[in-house]
Amino acid sequence: MTAAVCVDVGSTYTKACRIDLGTGEMTGRAEVPTTAASDVLVGLDAAVAAVGHSKTDHLYVCSSAGGGLRLAVVGYEALVTAEAGHRVGLSAGAQVVHVASGPLDGRAVTALRASRPDVILLVGGTDGGDSSVLLHNARRLATSRMRVPVVVAGNSDISDTAAGLLAERDISVTVTSNVLPRIGVLDPGPARAAIRDVFLRHVIGGKRLSKGGRFASLVRAATPDAVLAGVELLADLTGTGVLVVDVGGATTDVYSALVPDAELTEGPRRDVAGTLWRARTVEGDLGVAVGAPGTVAAATAEKLALPETGRSPTPESDRSLAAAAAIVALRRHARGHSPGPGRPRTGGRDLREVRLVVGSGGVLRHGGGRYVLQAVLADTAGGWAAPAGARTVVDERYVLAAAGLLAIDHRDAAIALLNTL
Repeated sequence: MTAAVCVDVGSTYTKACRIDLGTGEMTGRAEVPTTAASDVLVGLDAAVAAVGHSKTDHLYVCSSAGGGLRLAVVGYEALVTAEAGHRVGLSAGAQVVHVASGPLDGRAVTALRASRPDVILLVGGTDGGDSSVLLHNARRLATSRMRVPVVVAGNSDISDTAAGLLAERDISVTVTSNVLPRIGVLDPGPARAAIRDVFLRHVIGGKRLSKGGRFASLVRAATPDAVLAGVELLADLTGTGVLVVDVGGATTDVYSALVPDAELTEGPRRDVAGTLWRARTVEGDLGVAVGAPGTVAAATAEKLALPETGRSPTPESDRSLAAAAAIVALRRHARGHSPGPGRPRTGGRDLREVRLVVGSGGVLRHGGGRYVLQAVLADTAGGWAAPAGARTVVDERYVLAAAGLLAIDHRDAAIALLNTL
């Protein structure tokens, strides 16, 4: 039997499952604490052994340990190219920790450095359009003494020149296609792939999660990127809108895959920064463990009622925290975000036509799924319109991440696995 073991190394737990590649059947599943304090390979190897790994099995690994991928976006104009870069960064499985727009000055470089990015996405100008800001920002980054890998995905007429300015200062740089080749046309694929490659080459090893290079050689994607690939395949299978809420100990992620609307793509209602029909947002301040204080603060700001949680967590308090984190994360995902004080919100998502809502995360898998998803769909005071008549399901066996890892090499097995949802 040809099989694959898919492993998700999270900040708290390492999850593994063994998949029969002929049938897509999950033949084993295990969950062990992540051993980041010593070496993540200890927990990874334990999880792999627990599912009955054979020497002939393929091994696919994704990781969000160590905080995942921190991305900063430097763009030309806040509401167009910088916003387009922001959307692409989120779709690449990154936590976008900073967005700068316009020509960088000393104060802007200081703010960028303070955000501690793992990767910088440098964008600006449509193809054949303005090139001055992209070149200016490349020069400022080159002289900033920030030794952070840069992905250049701006005006294709000048991107190689911009990359050359960075390479002259020994900064690792990757050139890819423009994220916004024309106004209203968003092309996330090449930049997303480039960010993934930089994450694998530079970030995984730099987190000092493991001694030697074996762990870095095993990891194929950031976990959110793998999950998004699974969500995209699920949306293709169902032909409907899909919404996924993943509540973790430190972060809460939201994924949405919508059915494209021609009027919003080409018509008069199109978004100048382009529309991502498959998108993701990550909320680094929302969780049920180390992220619990952030959840309480955000829920209070959103005027959500929270029960007393006490000093020791209980299933009831965890369930309430998970519901609050999910509601706040959904509100932010659907309402979009503001690039600055007094600036209009952009990047919002119309989720009314979603027909499948999937819950994920430890609290939801261990009995809290129905409560959390019902609370999300009953949210009528958050400035967004919840899906009407959607079916709800909990991803109890970590199907989405595994399917995303298998989607390219073993698509039929990934499809069979998703059908078990």
